[in-house]
Amino acid sequence: MTALQDTSLTDAQRAVDDACRAAAAAAPNWRYLASFDRGRVLMAIARRMLADLDELVAIECAETGKPTALAEAEIRGAAEYFEFYASLVHLPAGDVLDVRSDLHVYTVREPFGVVGVITPWNLPLNQAARACAPALAAGNVVVAKPAETTSGTTVALARIALEEGLPAGVFNVVTGPGATVGTAIVEHPLVRKVAFTGSVPVGQTIGRIAAERILPLTLELGGKSANIVFADADLDFAATEAVRAFTGNAGQVCSSGTRLLVERSIHDEFVAKVVGVTRRQRPGHELGPMITDKQYETVQHYFRVAAEDGAVAATGGAIADDPALAGKRYVEPTVYTGVSNDMRIAREEVFGPVLAVIPFDTEAEAIGIANDSEYGLVGGVFTNDMSRAFRVATAIEAGQVYINSWSTQSVQMPFGGHKASGYGREKGIEALAHYSHLKSVSVRISSP
Repeated sequence: MTALQDTSLTDAQRAVDDACRAAAAAAPNWRYLASFDRGRVLMAIARRMLADLDELVAIECAETGKPTALAEAEIRGAAEYFEFYASLVHLPAGDVLDVRSDLHVYTVREPFGVVGVITPWNLPLNQAARACAPALAAGNVVVAKPAETTSGTTVALARIALEEGLPAGVFNVVTGPGATVGTAIVEHPLVRKVAFTGSVPVGQTIGRIAAERILPLTLELGGKSANIVFADADLDFAATEAVRAFTGNAGQVCSSGTRLLVERSIHDEFVAKVVGVTRRQRPGHELGPMITDKQYETVQHYFRVAAEDGAVAATGGAIADDPALAGKRYVEPTVYTGVSNDMRIAREEVFGPVLAVIPFDTEAEAIGIANDSEYGLVGGVFTNDMSRAFRVATAIEAGQVYINSWSTQSVQMPFGGHKASGYGREKGIEALAHYSHLKSVSVRISSP
């Protein structure tokens, strides 16, 4: 494990170079280790994460301010990634193809080698595990860069992995700013694949560097996901789910459902239900803070933007008014009405607990509004008409769609975006394909 704090560009490049060289040296032994042995190490890491749960939660809460229960759930999820991919190391690594009787043709999946993993500050350990576990399971070695403000649990994960039998050099962590350390990882000639989770502008910067290097990427970027509620839905349940969709992790999740499309005939009734549920999400209790000062300022900026554009705050629209929370980066969960889809509050990712409610009249109009976005990460549909549910789910331009339940995510479900929300997939068996490349082999069979 390589650690680096607050360095110059030259020092950042040197630290990344050390980590990449260590990873490359360790790559052959890890790649050719028997799959049972790789699986045992990954499973041991999962068990140790759960054994050290209290310590990891304490680190994450200290760095992010998350409620303890939320941090615990996220870290249990991080352990599940290692448990899940530990069970997949034995999957067939290719196929035999029936080409001709005089040829034996087969395919084999092979690791890239050194994989760069660059993760954000909103779910630090969970998203590190989401990328590192399948990368390691596929036989790669990793150089990871967590966000500089929330690097503690990723560093702890590297220590745990080493203590649980992962060979030295297989999992490296370099901390520091993205502009120096992250750039150095993407530019390093030994790095053969990069997985990045974060903002669209940074993803575009990484993409430009990768284009020069012909470097494969997995990009999981922003979202402005539409949650569509039809008049025949279970409105009480849909209201609870709609609030969960935009307040989870205080809205600091790329897959948040921050556009709520409501059939006009039930608009006022449903908004009242949503507002009632939202007001039960109390800052400092159920709702955590904005994790960084910059994000706290960004959310307040969008409060002003929404007001200037004529949106109406049915609840919220300001920082938390509890004196005990003063100066602690808490904002009120906010529901805006009077919103049209061309307003900035409906088009730009706020990354906070802010919901834009937009009415619609027809199914076609709802689909059109949902797809009228540069993003395409998640969509939701609430209706008791299953034919309509499947029609709309098919029509929504998003990497995943939830029907009658928001964010039923699990480690088994592939996750990723369309359009500006990125490309490639994390999670599920599908992720292994994105952390390996395919080779075809043809062998001529001699005649007797």
